[in-house]
Amino acid sequence: MTKVKICGLMEKEHVAAAVEAGADAIGFVFARSKRQITVEVAHELAKDIPSSVLKVGVFVNPTQEELEKAYREVPLDFIQYHGNESPDFVQSTNYPSIKALSIRSEEDVESAKLYHTDFYLFDAPQAGSGITFDWQLMKGHEVEQEKVILAGGLNPTNVAEAIGRVKPYMVDVSSGVERNGVKDDELIRTFIHAAKEEER
Repeated sequence: MTKVKICGLMEKEHVAAAVEAGADAIGFVFARSKRQITVEVAHELAKDIPSSVLKVGVFVNPTQEELEKAYREVPLDFIQYHGNESPDFVQSTNYPSIKALSIRSEEDVESAKLYHTDFYLFDAPQAGSGITFDWQLMKGHEVEQEKVILAGGLNPTNVAEAIGRVKPYMVDVSSGVERNGVKDDELIRTFIHAAKEEER
């Protein structure tokens, strides 16, 4: 069954809604963004997350020190690199990792192979925009399917189709479970159920 990651959580109630609905991973954004939180806030939110649910920190071009602090103090299970980090940098940091890639062409999909990482997150060119990229670009790639995380414009109404077409290991959502820029418990539940129902 496809895993689900709910990203950009900032409030205890939304973490609780995601966990109760069956989320497999929770994403905390440490990069500059309207969803950015501090390591201290993430540490408090993480207290309510069972060990069976992965805690992922999202960074854009971080320093080694920033990664070390968040990984240790939250604590995190994975680092998600969402900037222009080089393959060498990602490998040198030596954390369980996810590399996000903005997809405009088949070449962008293939560029995943440059990175030695646990998972590859294929995202729309403008992360958090609520706009999907052309899923057809995911056809015929050579990335291991069990390493594919699909993001970019997913929401409760299109996630089942996305899973059917791309067959990712995990789907990732942020703006697609928000109303007026704020996470919505009902949308979180609906999204998770829609994603999990696809394979029942």
